[in-house]
Amino acid sequence: MALDFCDFFSGCGGTSRGMQDAGMTIRFGLDVDPDAKITYEANYENVRFICKDIRSVRTDEVDPYIKRRDGRPLLFGACAPCQPFSKQNRTKDDDDGRRTLLSEFHRFVKAYLPEYVFVENVPGLQTVEKHEGPFANFIQLLGDLDYFFDYRVVMAYHYGVPQRRRRLVLLGSRLGPIEIPPPTHGPGTDRPIPTSWEWISHLPPIKAGETHAEIANHRTARLSPLNLRRIAATPVGGDRRDWPQELELQCHKEHSGHTDVYGRMMKNRPSAALTTRCISLSNGRFGHPTQNRAISVREAACLQTFPMDFIFHGSLSSMARQVGNAVPVAMAKVFGDLIISHYQSRKKP
Repeated sequence: MALDFCDFFSGCGGTSRGMQDAGMTIRFGLDVDPDAKITYEANYENVRFICKDIRSVRTDEVDPYIKRRDGRPLLFGACAPCQPFSKQNRTKDDDDGRRTLLSEFHRFVKAYLPEYVFVENVPGLQTVEKHEGPFANFIQLLGDLDYFFDYRVVMAYHYGVPQRRRRLVLLGSRLGPIEIPPPTHGPGTDRPIPTSWEWISHLPPIKAGETHAEIANHRTARLSPLNLRRIAATPVGGDRRDWPQELELQCHKEHSGHTDVYGRMMKNRPSAALTTRCISLSNGRFGHPTQNRAISVREAACLQTFPMDFIFHGSLSSMARQVGNAVPVAMAKVFGDLIISHYQSRKKP
């Protein structure tokens, strides 16, 4: 018997696709982003999407989509917006309403007591207000509700994702002790750490600002003539430190940090962690390894391990945001496989 998955803070549906690939049935997605709604509904036929701020959703509103069918177990997933806890957010605001969103997820866990819970977020969430913050309060709730749980900061490339993406992951179960799955790639396994080139080299060349006529979402941002000269002067795996002096930005001449901006990806290594601006040359090491442009939306989606038939909708910046915010599909599938195996080992005959 498979599990039913309910995707809170679903975004465009990276976790949903991973859990679906593991064999689960998707019951609904919930997110406030209207563009994510369009993308989600286009990729998950006959799956309900609730496009509302979770703070305005009553627990009984999701009841029609959660009602248990034939005793099927439930998994609730939550990837609440991580920006308030990200190290890239240098203006952390204690009044930022997003800091309470994990607490909103509490309400639904408490109301429905799903057999399993999956939470993914940025490292740092567990250290913010360590004893009374949102994560501490959540694990206290799990304990009060008799959940077994385990959490750990993991690297995405250890689960088949070609990114240096560190994430905090929590698994909870009411059926018995559960542990974060061991790495599937890298040292101690029979599979090497995936590289960016393995995942994007099959896509045909396009120029900056172009859209491929046949491959969905293979679309890139425009570059100014000056930035075209800069990327042309950047070798594979290189960055602004490789430029001639006349191409340097004034703000970098007396600043040695932020060397990833305007950088090219390395072919034989995982990419840098994708962000919501993952198709912007000036916002990270998002330059294509060999072509004079930043990566396309489709290439970013490949680095997030979305399959080629997963189509994104919205403006160029909106699609980049959806991709950057997503839980990598391959990583979600590893956790989905573990949850299904855990359930099968504990269900009553």
